[in-house]
Amino acid sequence: MSEAVGYELRGPVAWVTIQRPETRNALSLEVRTGLFEAIRRFSDDAEAAVLVLTGAGEKAFCAGGDLKEMAENSLQVPPIDFVPQFQRNIQVDKPVIAAVNGVAYAGGFLLAQNCDLVVAAEHARFAITEVTVGRGAPWAAPLPWMLPPKVAMQLLITGEPISASRAYELGLVNEVTTAGDLIERTQRLAERIAGNAPLSVTAGKRMLYRTRELPLAEAYDEAERIFESVYLSEDAQEGPLSFREKRKPNWKGR
Repeated sequence: MSEAVGYELRGPVAWVTIQRPETRNALSLEVRTGLFEAIRRFSDDAEAAVLVLTGAGEKAFCAGGDLKEMAENSLQVPPIDFVPQFQRNIQVDKPVIAAVNGVAYAGGFLLAQNCDLVVAAEHARFAITEVTVGRGAPWAAPLPWMLPPKVAMQLLITGEPISASRAYELGLVNEVTTAGDLIERTQRLAERIAGNAPLSVTAGKRMLYRTRELPLAEAYDEAERIFESVYLSEDAQEGPLSFREKRKPNWKGR
């Protein structure tokens, strides 16, 4: 693992932390490489049910690309695998939560956008700042699926940040909390997810992403196909049985 990205298992929750607070956790080559390594480690980690992505310090979740490094390398068009984009250049079947502890600008916005859920500290800010430095944001193509188109347009062409509370109002953020409670609140949410039937959780995530571009009739057909194996699993019998016996379910993931 790269020293720029940490991986820590807290119960069933894997915390992946960008550890470059002195650069506002900018996406240097070392960070980008470390993120890919950490995400693959999470996917292969049978003990980890949920991934939480965050940044070190209290000022920045991730301020975006390392502009000094870009200038030194005269970076033009970034390759598709420049930075992890879940479900585009790296597949992650298990849930991913962003714990946004400060600014999430440019590539930091990208990372938060691509997480399944977002918990933000009250002082967090979100912005697509590429227009202020002459860069592009093709990664923002899914935004109209997440936000009203005019809101997405404003973010794209002004570069101005929005607050955590505004992001919550728009549905970009699931929960807003104090900076001091961010870790505990996110861990609690992750553990709640981890305590559910794993096959149902994975299928729910898969259904959401696979059906978002389909007409409704096709979406229903795809959803039925995805959940069929869940219904046929041992866990699907364990859930009702544990309810009847008034005990906690013993999920086996099969």
